[in-house]
Amino acid sequence: MSEGLYLPEDSPDVVNAKVDFDPIDRFLWASQRFAGTFNRSELFAPGGYLTDWWTEEAIEAIEANKNRPFFMYVGHWAPHTPLQATKADYEAVGDIKPHRLRVYAAMIRALDRSVGQILDKLEAEGLADNTIVMFTSDNGGAGYVGLPEVNAPYRGWKLSLFEGGVRVPMMMRWPAGLPAGRVVETPVTHIDLFRTIANATGTTLPEAEIDGVDLLPIAKGSGPLERENDAIFWQSGGYWAVRAGDWKFQIDQKQGKRWLFNLAVDPTEQKNLIDKRPGTAERLQALLESHHKGRKLLYPASTLMPVMIDKTLAEQYEEGDELIFWPN
Repeated sequence: MSEGLYLPEDSPDVVNAKVDFDPIDRFLWASQRFAGTFNRSELFAPGGYLTDWWTEEAIEAIEANKNRPFFMYVGHWAPHTPLQATKADYEAVGDIKPHRLRVYAAMIRALDRSVGQILDKLEAEGLADNTIVMFTSDNGGAGYVGLPEVNAPYRGWKLSLFEGGVRVPMMMRWPAGLPAGRVVETPVTHIDLFRTIANATGTTLPEAEIDGVDLLPIAKGSGPLERENDAIFWQSGGYWAVRAGDWKFQIDQKQGKRWLFNLAVDPTEQKNLIDKRPGTAERLQALLESHHKGRKLLYPASTLMPVMIDKTLAEQYEEGDELIFWPN
């Protein structure tokens, strides 16, 4: 686990990009250190640029466990702020403007290198064929880094439930169990991964306690994905969303704002059909209310922050700009 920085701010090998319009970024630079912990140990200095060091640790874990089944989760911090890259990666990505975008690109380069090195290690140890590798992200790119094209062409950012905030890569590699090159357009969600891994490993789960569906049939092409009401749900405090088929409904209860989009014809969520399709909106809102019935928040928010949907934090809010309220 890291403490925040990828390298010391004054390291001769680092290129920094401070985001002066983001108060959280200013807090990170002021409070975080280049440090790690292991199993609640005392803080210690990681053995190099954080993304590369975590990769080395992952490779060592593969080496140590190559003769028995293992599960490994590599949850890279990159490219989260604070934006820091190695000078080598910064030079390798070319003359990109502005400076923070070049640093961001260099951080992605390090992340890409990490994936390649981990896959190479699996190949070298003869483990690749019967190892399931899943690559995904917890959310879309953040608006608070001030990079307007980071989620293009989709609207919204991390913190929002628009497609720019929730549409992320999901790739699976399992040469012994899945066909290569298969592309699946059906949307899935991270809660599906637990059941998928359990089924792939022959583990029995208690039906009443585990959400999600098994992705192996659609990944293999052997059957459809069967999900109740074909519905995927998101929640961030009182900001809720559901996608059922091609229809996506969002409600921000703080401001009483609702959005309805047909993603089949409007994947970038430009045309709010909330007034034109009231029956569809009511059906999806009923799904949301049923989903939330009897549930309670385990960690209530202490703040509500306005987040612009169509502008980054580097831009100024103007009357009429659409917002969501994000709890934290």
